[in-house]
Amino acid sequence: MRKERRRSSKMEGRVSRIGSYAISSSVGDRQHPCITCTTFNILAPIYKRSNRQDPSCRESDCRANWLARNHRILDWLLNERSSIICLQEFWVGNEELVNMYEKRLGDAGYISYKLARTNNRGDGLLIAVRKDYFRVIKYKELLFYDCGDRVAQLLHVELVAPFPECRGNDVRQEILIVNTHLLFPHNSSLCIVRLHQVYKILQSVESYQKENNLNSLPIILCGDWNGSKRGHVYKFLRSQGFVSSYDTAHQYTDADAHKWVSHRNHRGNICGVDFIWLLNPNSYRKLLKTSWIETVFGIFKCLLREASLTENGAFAILNADNAGDCITYLGFCKALKQFKLTGHSHGLSAEETKDLWVQVDIDGDGVVNFEEFKQQIWNPSWSEQRTEEKSKFQDGKGCQKQTIGFSVKNAVLFPPEVEKGRWPENYSLSDHARLTVVFSPIKMPCSQLIS
Repeated sequence: MRKERRRSSKMEGRVSRIGSYAISSSVGDRQHPCITCTTFNILAPIYKRSNRQDPSCRESDCRANWLARNHRILDWLLNERSSIICLQEFWVGNEELVNMYEKRLGDAGYISYKLARTNNRGDGLLIAVRKDYFRVIKYKELLFYDCGDRVAQLLHVELVAPFPECRGNDVRQEILIVNTHLLFPHNSSLCIVRLHQVYKILQSVESYQKENNLNSLPIILCGDWNGSKRGHVYKFLRSQGFVSSYDTAHQYTDADAHKWVSHRNHRGNICGVDFIWLLNPNSYRKLLKTSWIETVFGIFKCLLREASLTENGAFAILNADNAGDCITYLGFCKALKQFKLTGHSHGLSAEETKDLWVQVDIDGDGVVNFEEFKQQIWNPSWSEQRTEEKSKFQDGKGCQKQTIGFSVKNAVLFPPEVEKGRWPENYSLSDHARLTVVFSPIKMPCSQLIS
């Protein structure tokens, strides 16, 4: 056992040195300073299995074990000293562990905020930012009150020292940062729950910007999304203009889902689920509601195809209650319930179902014919309507407002094996890899939010 621990510690030290060098080489240019962001699911001791033969044995039963592992996690984080740290599965239910993180992060110059999941689940989130980099404008907690008891954190910060590239009275140097941990998809019916969670996050961010009269700011979304690049959450965020920072840094496309992994789950499967998403202020976006409806119909189409239905077969199920050749609203609702998108507490609401129907009933005659079905559900050709335009938002002197944006300079996953799609057996710090991204500031035009 001692030899195994020594091998594990040696391996973790090697990973830390490799990762720290990769990051420090990216941020070491004094002429072009950067900010760094780390996201890490640190595996709460209440979930970490300590005995493969007995799943009920958890690390939380042995103080020495969870204390040592979390000290090592903090050693890694403080050695890297990212500007922004976002942690998931933070054991908020243990006062000793919470105090340890708050003290060590505080002593290192961070201000931190923790948030427990609802219904006393025991774990939650922690977000921390370096006080020498940021001034906190506002911290907001987002509670979903759903079947997964999930939550999110929203942090609005301003840069303490302006970047040389972005100096000037007309340049806004503020950022919105979100930290979250989405529901694990135990079955296909929970896909809609995870999509709901992301939708609520984006609605909250949009509302916050409008309530505070904020023009577009760079938005960084961090966390364990419990879904890969093949999933609907990924497609939804991409449709909103977000880019995966890691994939951008490595020039991977949306189709490169097999290139890297970041998690080995309790079933032994490895997958890439940890992301740091970036939305720059000058990015075009579809209307949020439009993207949501598109993605829900994408899930519906996948479910129809998983049932081995052809185009004609799918249409037949939807108009089963109608003697004619059209789908009625009643038949549409029954089909959604049949495929478990409605009919349970975490499914689509009556209002959301009606929104879907309005979208698919193009001519508004109360029924959907075969052409409308093909155009809106089976082979959709959605409009490219945007919520934001590069409108020249002028100030009183006619000068275009400027804001800060970011380019992705580097991104590294630890341990390094996961960057090749492999999971190292001797990695024991967590069941997730740590992701750190280096952002380089850019001055760019500020878009105006459209209601």
